Amino acid sequence: MIRTILIDDEPLARDIVKYYLSDHAEIEIVAECGDGFEGLKAITLHKPDLIFLDIQMPKISGFEMLELVEDKPAVIFTTAFDEFAIKAFEVNAVDYLLKPIDKSRFDAAIKKLPNKLNQTENTEAVLDAAALSPAQNNRVVVKKDGVIKIIPVADINYLEADDDYVKLSTVDGSFYKNKTMAYFELTLDAGQFIRIHRSYIINLAQVTKIELKEKDSYVVLLKSDIWLPVSKTGYVKLKAALGL
Repeated sequence: MIRTILIDDEPLARDIVKYYLSDHAEIEIVAECGDGFEGLKAITLHKPDLIFLDIQMPKISGFEMLELVEDKPAVIFTTAFDEFAIKAFEVNAVDYLLKPIDKSRFDAAIKKLPNKLNQTENTEAVLDAAALSPAQNNRVVVKKDGVIKIIPVADINYLEADDDYVKLSTVDGSFYKNKTMAYFELTLDAGQFIRIHRSYIINLAQVTKIELKEKDSYVVLLKSDIWLPVSKTGYVKLKAALGL
């Protein structure tokens, strides 16, 4: 049996998926969820093989929820999302069903399942690609001590590389995201965030002072009274961004 969870804020959409699944006895529905918070809890509890996941949901999106899942199941997206994301799904071989869902398209997706049940790498590729969409990069969703927090990017003072994680320093404290500095450099607004060092990305709105520390070596002071090092390349980018 393939154990699955339906995650969609539209009851009718879940009902349609349930109806279509009635023709597939090999798939067992173990839970239904109306938002990403419920979905995350259900995945942790049931550890499904497969989830049907809507993208545009209240509270947190399907993408944001999936980022927080440690052991990712196979995913069939059910979506009315933009063309950019659909292309990402196609390139990375993660299946998707456009709403309203067609029965023949649904059955075709199910036939792919035997070869798709271990697709964590493909799912990560989709998440990275989808993050380039403007709809996905105005906030960061993290989980700390079992609590999910949504951080508007404007609230980030700076980001710091920390082993396999990136530490986000905000007005509400520090949070960790299992991403790379290159990922944030690519997805954050280049007009607002500048990578000043291989280990630091800063919010330009937080800059109060730039000082020469020693020959060809600079440091920057943020409003939070934190001094950070600036590399030669970072200094050039920082000056350009500040119009100096």
